[in-house]
Amino acid sequence: MWREKETTSSLGEPLMFFQVITDTHVTVDPNHVHNQQFERALLDIQELAAASGSTGIMHAGDITDHGAEAEYVQFSAIVERVKQHGKLPPVLYTIGNHDTWKDWEQGQELGSFKHFTGMDSVYYDRWIAGSHFIFLGSETQTAKNAELSSTQLAWLGEKLEEHRGDTRPVFLFLHQPLKNTVAGSLEEQEWYGVNQDEELRAVLAGWPQVILFTGHTHWELGAPHTVFDGQGEIATMFNAASVAYLWTDDDAHKAGSQGYYIEVYEQGVRVRGRDFVARQWMEAQDYFVHNDDTGEKGS
Repeated sequence: MWREKETTSSLGEPLMFFQVITDTHVTVDPNHVHNQQFERALLDIQELAAASGSTGIMHAGDITDHGAEAEYVQFSAIVERVKQHGKLPPVLYTIGNHDTWKDWEQGQELGSFKHFTGMDSVYYDRWIAGSHFIFLGSETQTAKNAELSSTQLAWLGEKLEEHRGDTRPVFLFLHQPLKNTVAGSLEEQEWYGVNQDEELRAVLAGWPQVILFTGHTHWELGAPHTVFDGQGEIATMFNAASVAYLWTDDDAHKAGSQGYYIEVYEQGVRVRGRDFVARQWMEAQDYFVHNDDTGEKGS
């Protein structure tokens, strides 16, 4: 992985575009700042996607604040309202820990998540415009950490085997990050969160073409460790910040709303930070993950 600004013009036209957002935390109050931030982010994506032809918005979890049906209703209302302004790219969803709360308490388990997102499982995959997108998620109610079954991990291994001998990027989404990888997941920060941390690492080992996007920590994109370089041995990992509000290395709340715009090229993947409040690119958060025959990432 390396940061590249000067030479992106030499890459030619992107093969595809998509966006990554996370931690929208929509509430039952239509006037809540979280709801407003989500709508603002969608409008920003809608405007830029009209020019780029975005193939989709990938949501990395914590769609709602408590997993309540009434919150999903507000979430859907925002999406439909934005669609009245024009075409919106399709959205694919990852389940977050907040999304498991009310459903399980009310005996509905994944009812609201499935009904309002249209997803039929917490783990699934899609092929879009020639690229493979894989979504993982906790299969039980969780206060914080993801619980990944051995069945889900085996399924992931099978999906990755489809890329044996193929250096093209594979896009992976999980709400919670692995320990000591991206911002907020360092041991002292305490916002790592996969109960099967070692088991997931074992599945990902040897697949450097995987690019993993996670949420959960809310850490702002300007913080250290926004990106974890797998050094050709494991996935490159990106903290995707949050749409609802941000967190800092001072362990403090910060108003703001951030996410990523992704451009896929023959040579690799450009990951561009976006400030949804200012509606501006974050110039320092502009990364390029290179595809090469060895799987090594430049530095």
